[in-house]
Amino acid sequence: MKTSTAPGFLQSLSPASRPDPAVPPAALAEIDQSCRGPVLFMFVCGVVWLLAGTVFALITSWKMHDPAFLAGYGWLTFGRVRPVHLNLVVYGFANQAAVGTALWLMCRLCRVPLMHGWMIIVSTVFWNIGVLVGAVGILAGDSTGIEWLEFPPYAAPILFFSYALIGVWTVITFRFRREPHLYVSQWYLLAAFLWFPWLYSAAEILLVLEPVRGTVQAAVNWWFAHNVLGLWFTPIGLAAAYYFIPKVIGRPIHSYYLSALGFWSLALFYNWNGMHHLVGGPMPAWLVSVSIVASVMMLIPVVTVAINHHLTMRGHFHHLKSSPTLLFIVFGAMNYTATSVHGVLSALRSVSEVTHFTHHTIGHAHHGMYAFFTMVMFGSMYYIVPRLTQREWPSARLIYLHFWTCGLGIMLYVGALTLGGVLQGFAMNDPNLAFLKVVAVTKPYLVLRSLSGMLMTVGHIAFAWSLGWILIRQLGPYRDPSAVVLGSSKSQSTGAPA
Repeated sequence: MKTSTAPGFLQSLSPASRPDPAVPPAALAEIDQSCRGPVLFMFVCGVVWLLAGTVFALITSWKMHDPAFLAGYGWLTFGRVRPVHLNLVVYGFANQAAVGTALWLMCRLCRVPLMHGWMIIVSTVFWNIGVLVGAVGILAGDSTGIEWLEFPPYAAPILFFSYALIGVWTVITFRFRREPHLYVSQWYLLAAFLWFPWLYSAAEILLVLEPVRGTVQAAVNWWFAHNVLGLWFTPIGLAAAYYFIPKVIGRPIHSYYLSALGFWSLALFYNWNGMHHLVGGPMPAWLVSVSIVASVMMLIPVVTVAINHHLTMRGHFHHLKSSPTLLFIVFGAMNYTATSVHGVLSALRSVSEVTHFTHHTIGHAHHGMYAFFTMVMFGSMYYIVPRLTQREWPSARLIYLHFWTCGLGIMLYVGALTLGGVLQGFAMNDPNLAFLKVVAVTKPYLVLRSLSGMLMTVGHIAFAWSLGWILIRQLGPYRDPSAVVLGSSKSQSTGAPA
């Protein structure tokens, strides 16, 4: 919830930028009403892309152990469906879920209604046009071939224009805030909104518009691919965790100083990450070494955040039985710690020599992007949507189905690819083993990957069904809002959402 600002911080602001004490903060109901259209629009578009990306994910996964599957369709070859899956889930779903959550959090934390809602609507329309154009372009064979930036060059300006509107809106909202305190969540949100345009524009210029030469392309590509997760999605995920965990259990964050240490150490060390994926490549040794050191130093923010969240939750873990928001977000926060420690180990040269160029890397990427970030976003939407629609979620059983299928699915996915990738790495390093035998070693784990994808698909459909149900119920007569309590066969009235 709230943490005090550093001494003297507000006094250092210019008079024009300080909140006007004569204007009272907006009521929560007024804020939620102002956010309703733009935020729900983003969430719905994001879930549509999630379902589409899931279909391409299943096709991609199945092709890994059955190459003849849909082999007669040129536009459904592995080299096309895999980047379409990645970009639809990252830019179509994850980005819109992140921005929608961040907009709602900014309005709540600044205690102002959402201003210039038209700007958000226009931005969302153009963002979805950009994603559609990019996906069709990849399927048509226009992919750039650059990981995480496969959208054709003609899609990038549309996306950048869309984000520029969001960036302007963020500055305006913070400028006219009515809450003098700065919250931990705001630190992460503001940093993320400043970092993303720098990351995306630098990568597009250096890799697509005016490509740099030679091995520098690999360095820039891994710098972007790593930092778009660490400096864009991770801060928004942590902002949500820092907000919702205290909000649900009704107590403040354990330590302001741990929060500050976690934030600044993330800002200091994460941007050096990425080059450790180039161990053994034709890169300057110092560049790779600095990245490895920075990866190890990431233990500071990771352990700090883990301790802060655990001590905040201490004595309140029983709330996991009744709060869908807490269930998803605590799962995501725990996996933030796990995937970060996993990443530190993977950065070490001795480990990278085995796991590089294997399925292990794919498993690790999904561990961070899905088990941490996506699960936190699901939990955030379970909290936000009822407060925007003034309707309860239709079924606790659907929420349980969503959580367990996605939770077990992603753990099976990560476990299978991590173990399979390690075995694959040892096999590839054996000069006496034929490559086809290496492929045979990995096949059982790729089948498990497809099974885990099916589990997660069931969860995605359950969530989409719940979201569609709650939106359709807005068309009917107004009902007193209530919140679904897990463990109950029906909704239990809790009064107006706060």
